[in-house]
This record gives sequence, C-alpha cells and structure tokens, in this order.
Amino acid sequence: MLYHLLFELREYFGAFNVTKYITFRAMAALLTALGISFLLSPWFIRKLKSRQIGQVVRDLGPESHFSKAGTPTMGGGLILFAVILSALVWMRLDNLYCWLTLCITGGFGIIGFLDDYLKISKKNSKGLSGKKKLLGQIVIATGVALVYFMKVPEADRLYFPFVKDFYLDLGYFFVPFAVFVLVGTSNAVNLTDGLDGLAIGPVMTTATCFVVLTYVTGHYKIASYLNYHFLFDSGELAIFSACLIGAGMGFLWYNTYPAQVFMGDVGSLSLGGSLGALAIFSKHEFLLVIVGGIFVVEALSVITQVISFKWMGKRIFRMAPIHHHFELKGWPEPRVIVRFWIISIILAIIGLMNLKLR
Repeated sequence: MLYHLLFELREYFGAFNVTKYITFRAMAALLTALGISFLLSPWFIRKLKSRQIGQVVRDLGPESHFSKAGTPTMGGGLILFAVILSALVWMRLDNLYCWLTLCITGGFGIIGFLDDYLKISKKNSKGLSGKKKLLGQIVIATGVALVYFMKVPEADRLYFPFVKDFYLDLGYFFVPFAVFVLVGTSNAVNLTDGLDGLAIGPVMTTATCFVVLTYVTGHYKIASYLNYHFLFDSGELAIFSACLIGAGMGFLWYNTYPAQVFMGDVGSLSLGGSLGALAIFSKHEFLLVIVGGIFVVEALSVITQVISFKWMGKRIFRMAPIHHHFELKGWPEPRVIVRFWIISIILAIIGLMNLKLR
C-alpha cells in the first residue's frame, strides 16, 4: 500500500524513491511485523487470559505437559494479524503473488481458528474433525492453485535443487501436486508445534531462506548471473517472507520456554500454508523438503508410527511426533527445542547452497 502512495510522491520528496526497492520494503516489513507482534502481545495475552482461552492438553501426552494446561493459546491470531497487515502495507497490491499468498495464509488461519475455538469451547483436545479440517484446506488450496496455474505462465514447471538447466512440465498434474505441498506443509508445521517455541524457530529459519531465494528468482540480473530460474514479479514474496520473520520474532519473545502463550492451530496451520505457498510460487517445492526438514521429519515420524502400529502392532518411537520421543528419553524440553533449531539453521544453510552448487 505504501509503495503505491509514496512512490508516486518521489518527485516531490526524493527519499520516497527508496520504496521501489524490495530490499528496503522487506526490511521495513520485518520491523513493522516485529513491532506489531512484540508490542501487542502483552495486551493480547491479557485478553486471552481474561476470556479463559487456555490450552487443552491431551491425556496421552508427556506428564510434563500437564502443567501447561490453561496457558493462553491462539496466539497465532496475533502472528496472522501482524503478517497480513505488514504485507498489505509494504507489498505491491497489484501483485498476484501477494493476494494468492494472503489467501492461503488467511484461509488456513480461519480453519485453525475454528479448530482452536471448538477445542476451547468443548474443553477437549479434539477440536475440528480431521476430515473437515483436511477438506477445508484442500478446497482453499485447490482454488489458489487453479488461479496460479491459469494466470502465471510456466506455473507448472517443477525445478530440482542442485540440478542446473533441468525441469519438468507437470501440466494439469501441477494442481494436485500444489495442493499436496500446501496441505502437507501446513499440517507438518501443525505437528511440530508441540513444545515451547519449537515450531516458530524453524518457521523463521525457513522464511529467512525464502527471503533470499524469492529475491533471487525475482531479480533478472542476479538470476541470470547465477543461471537461476527467473520469475517475473516474484521478488515481492521476499517481503512476505520478511513479515513471517518479524512476526515470528515478536511472538517468540513470549513463546520461548516457559511459554506465556501458544500459537494454536490458527498459527501453525496458517504459517505452514504460507511456507508452502512461498515454495510453490518461487518454484522451490523440493528445496522446501530440505530447508523445512524439521517439519518433514516430524510428519514422517507420525506417519511411520501409525503404519508400524497398525501393520505390525509395534511402535517405532516412544511417542510421535518425534520431539515427544526425545522428551520421553529424558531430554529436557529446552534441549529438544534448541537442538531442533540448530538443525533447522543447518538445513537452511544447505538449502541456500543450492544457489551456487548446481
């Protein structure tokens, strides 16, 4: 929004010319989202407490989690507000990527909100049924994927990390593939959100990686120099990625161990969907598997646990998702969290090496 207002005034005040640069607007967006999230969090937490919007802990979880019952949840609503508002302020509103990413983020956030609301109102940990939640995600993801497929040239191209000058044209198969990435990433982040600050850390490292990747793919000269794929107008996604970082930083201040607030499904589903959208719109779907490796491992741990128990009657892990496995092995919660953060940072660095090692 400010781009359209201030850039037109550059002839009268030369400093406004800086708004044409994505780098400036990305940094401004990060600080804006950080300010909103950080400054409003105390007030938001008080409101959650006054309305008794507290976390419902499942009976089968680790015993150490029972003390967390009643901790304010749905803090992801403030993350969502900070991200969307900052994106609308600093992104170009005539950019298709802006609106498609906001649709996924907001749409998945609404589903998460309904899930959280039902958990709190019914005082149990079930919430919205898995089928209804999945159906809602698929409908939203399909709509966004179809618009992207029809509006963006070469949208169906599938690139591979660490491979140069090679891609596959998926054709109409791109739509179900995109839906799988969006829904899968959303639920993977949701599964990761089980310890204080565990999910938001990898979300920020992954978003940081996408700040660089989306800027490169949207910059013709840099993309040409690196012999990288160029996507017209996709550089605006770097601004959205920066919004995720800023909002995440502000939230982590209060979500770090011991957490004063949890993000809830309204946060985890929307943040996961936004990361999936960044990967699809920048054509880094497979690279997301690397930089978001923590989410992949968390999801796979649940899948393999379920399959193993149903087919062989045995559990591979003491408890799934895998972060609970390490808790039950005796790792203190902060140790699990920080070590997962370290792994996430390493994976992000490996992902960025794709810019040169191809």
